[in-house]
Amino acid sequence: MIPPNPAAPHIVTLTGNLLAERTLNFDTWTPGQTQRATSESFQVGGKGINVAKMLRRLGAPCTALCFSGGATGAECESWLTARGIVSHAFATSTPTRTGTIVRSGGFAETTFLGPDRAPDAAAVAACAAFLQAQPAGSVLAVCGSLPGWDSAAFEPLRDVLHRWPERGPLIVDTYGPPLAWFANQSVSFIRLNRTEFVSLFPPAEQKLSGGELLQLARDRFQALRWVVSDGAAPIWFSADHHAPETIPTPNVRQVSPTGCGDVMLAGVLHARFHRGLSWRESVVAALPAAAANAAHAGVAEFPEPIG
Repeated sequence: MIPPNPAAPHIVTLTGNLLAERTLNFDTWTPGQTQRATSESFQVGGKGINVAKMLRRLGAPCTALCFSGGATGAECESWLTARGIVSHAFATSTPTRTGTIVRSGGFAETTFLGPDRAPDAAAVAACAAFLQAQPAGSVLAVCGSLPGWDSAAFEPLRDVLHRWPERGPLIVDTYGPPLAWFANQSVSFIRLNRTEFVSLFPPAEQKLSGGELLQLARDRFQALRWVVSDGAAPIWFSADHHAPETIPTPNVRQVSPTGCGDVMLAGVLHARFHRGLSWRESVVAALPAAAANAAHAGVAEFPEPIG
């Protein structure tokens, strides 16, 4: 773990769609037949949890916020506590969703996710109140999907998030309706993949290059900085009033794509707020860890040095 920078702002991640996830390992498997795994493990998923996990490894203090319900939610909370990940769970009447990762030598890693679970109104209000109480200068990273986003229950949280840039940096890695909303806020930084990015544009424009779309995004939306990934291809980056550019990614043999964007976002947050690098320098600094994550199973569990 890298020693923390005591002068750095505190980072808060918000996971709107927590995941109680099991990984099953097989030598091989055949569709339509009963399968017996050789081993299994449990882990907590959700983009904000992954970001917090990597931030902890980088030595950046972080609080991971999430909505938790039922026995699956309790299992997630116990897992986070056991691993020293500082978290605050807002109790909801809806049980936390489940998921299964299947790994074997004969097939590519496959993830099966249960249906999304929107938190109830009381949990959303509690989350909004918690954020409202955070000190000025705190960094907030909103990560992953936010089921129920358009409902009336989310109004208190939407209001706090709209006003958050008055308090501190707002970082976003989401998709769907929340992405369209955040793009029109004073967001400091948006990280997303190309599929999510093109969803912001009408079909006639979606085949444009990443650079052309970034230029359109700068003209149409309020968000200040964007980074768009596309698998192993170079990423597109746009900051402030500079022209969009591509940044090459390290060449690795991909084992699992799970969590690579989350590891990248954690690296950007650490480089920007703990090391004082520019946004572009922070993106470049985050890419080796994201590539190392792709070359190994698990999230933020790769063995390469990251300091």
